[in-house]
Amino acid sequence: MTSSDLDRLATEGRLPAAADLDLRSTREQVDLMAAQDRVAVDAVAANRDRLVEAIDQTVARLRRGGRLIEVGAGTPGRLAVLDAAECGPTFGVDERQVVAVMAGGFDAVRSATEHDEDDHDGGRDDLAALGVGPDDVVVAVSASGRTPYVLGALAAARAGGAYTVAVVNNPGSPIAAACAVAVEALTGPEVLAGSTRLKAGTAAKLVLNTISTLVMVQLGHTHGDLMIDVRASNDKLRRRAQRIVQEATGESADAVAAALAASGDETKTATVMLLAGVDADEARARLAAAGGHVRAAIAR
Repeated sequence: MTSSDLDRLATEGRLPAAADLDLRSTREQVDLMAAQDRVAVDAVAANRDRLVEAIDQTVARLRRGGRLIEVGAGTPGRLAVLDAAECGPTFGVDERQVVAVMAGGFDAVRSATEHDEDDHDGGRDDLAALGVGPDDVVVAVSASGRTPYVLGALAAARAGGAYTVAVVNNPGSPIAAACAVAVEALTGPEVLAGSTRLKAGTAAKLVLNTISTLVMVQLGHTHGDLMIDVRASNDKLRRRAQRIVQEATGESADAVAAALAASGDETKTATVMLLAGVDADEARARLAAAGGHVRAAIAR
């Protein structure tokens, strides 16, 4: 991407409403930021059909044992790392099922290594090292839609036959063109010109939230709006697991505590035990036969 190409990107432009940002009162500055955050929400909502397609395609592949792989550099890379890291404790999935790949590696989460964004071959090699295949989904996140590292990763994704999703903030970008479906959350100029950690980053986080959450819902990692596969790995999460099973079953605190103890703190197993009136082994067998879906396991 040449300097002139970069200058023409909407996300690099100036927001007229922010031209006097430093002269405004704190209240006015906060109001402007809040108004621009709403732009991000609307930009994501405008991509409903493309999100539906991306989610449905991802669910189909993960059911076949594939992975959700999120790739980015800079702020988008950090958002990918955050989304992948949270899927384990939230949905109880193996860390190998939702994977983040970031330019500069995980050290770049803490300390910026912006030059790594330009490493096309590094992106290709990092993704190829995962042995990406046709059951995998690669979500390419880039505000500009032109990041060389991400384009390199997409080259490896296509070579492996993976399904590809673009999450970008500018129209008609090379990354969008390289993907099977493109979520173009067009957020425009930032309150600070070119600082795409702001509403462009907010939009990307919302898109990743939507994809990973609804994929996990459809794969049976929730029961209604309850995080039925939450890992009870600390005091807060043990209390949350207790509350989730109580709300799912309507049983007493003592009955729920006993079921959780018998199931080894497996929230989903304890729920099926109480709702179906079975022991832990039978609850696990039912869940396995039902593909992990609580409602189907109860009905067996």
